[in-house]
Amino acid sequence: MREIDAISKDRVLALFGSSDLASFEVGTTRGLQQIHGYMFEGLYGVAGQIRTANISKDGFRFANSMYLEDALRHIEKMPEDTFENIVEKYAEMNIAHPFMEGNGRSMRIWLDLILKTNPAQCIEWAAINKSDYLEAMKRSHVNTTELRELLRDALTDKVDDREVFMKGVEQSYYYEEPDNYKG
Repeated sequence: MREIDAISKDRVLALFGSSDLASFEVGTTRGLQQIHGYMFEGLYGVAGQIRTANISKDGFRFANSMYLEDALRHIEKMPEDTFENIVEKYAEMNIAHPFMEGNGRSMRIWLDLILKTNPAQCIEWAAINKSDYLEAMKRSHVNTTELRELLRDALTDKVDDREVFMKGVEQSYYYEEPDNYKG
């Protein structure tokens, strides 16, 4: 694991039950920026800042930086009244990919904060196979059904369970390890 990843991971592990986590806005772009800034402050010069350059991964180009602010305003207005709508919002934020680095790790925390508010659940990330998750995320820009059902199967009401949180952080960082990814 890179030193940057180890430091940011330690910061995330310290979040559980902290006043910092409780202070983050839920479901907003600002809230996602707060999470990202907390995780990567001092590690990336642009921690918590919306990107101004275009980026792509595995041949997929994320939202054009010229339209990113508009896309984020649209995403922020998306409803969070049902699990299905929350997953749609999560998938749209993934397409936006607002940061130069660290999008997946910060967005998974962002998603769990939304789910903790309504329907008072979170994702048990350790229960989701890496390959299945990454493939569902790749296809979510066309259809979110696969992602939605994968996440639904991993829903838990253990929102205050430290072990679920810690294992989730471990899994989140595992998802990001490029040497294990088969694109």
